Amino acid sequence: MKFDILSQQNLYQGFFRVDAYEFRHELFAGGWSGRVRREIFERRNAVAVLLHDPKADTVLMVEQFRPGAALRDPAGAWMVEIVAGIVEDGESNEDVARREAMEEAGCTVDTLEHIMDYYPSAGGSTEIISLYYAPVDLSSVPTGIHGLPHEHEDIRVSVIPRQIVMEWLRAGKIQASLAIIALQWLALEKMR
Repeated sequence: MKFDILSQQNLYQGFFRVDAYEFRHELFAGGWSGRVRREIFERRNAVAVLLHDPKADTVLMVEQFRPGAALRDPAGAWMVEIVAGIVEDGESNEDVARREAMEEAGCTVDTLEHIMDYYPSAGGSTEIISLYYAPVDLSSVPTGIHGLPHEHEDIRVSVIPRQIVMEWLRAGKIQASLAIIALQWLALEKMR
């Protein structure tokens, strides 16, 4: 099936970018749609990494303030997540996973296993998240506050038994899609 981009207009350029597109596309029943206008959130791709200690069966979780969540529910403004970051020019996904593990959690990553790539919201954003699993020894990882001050990061790091993290997942305490998908993947892997 085909589609045509009829126009593109930049509406905003800051930390993120928003463009307005007009397009048309072929219909499943045949023919073409009418002219459609959508605003698209243009965002760099991101990488997330689930840091798991298979020997101790613990998981490293981070918690930080998220303005989007705060605007919806002030009680949920600090989200429990996994390590993640945006891909910068010239970086590989693996470079980002290792860099972010060190910056956000003081954790060195050697082995990475690619889980999947996915669109968190393809109806309105160009972002793709590449999700990885890293088996690491978390026994000596410094918990507490991490992050880069010049990036305004204030990240609390905790190493938590996997079973407790899974209880949090079932209870809805974890609401970030990248953490949900990674933890569900880990649960499926543990069932094998």
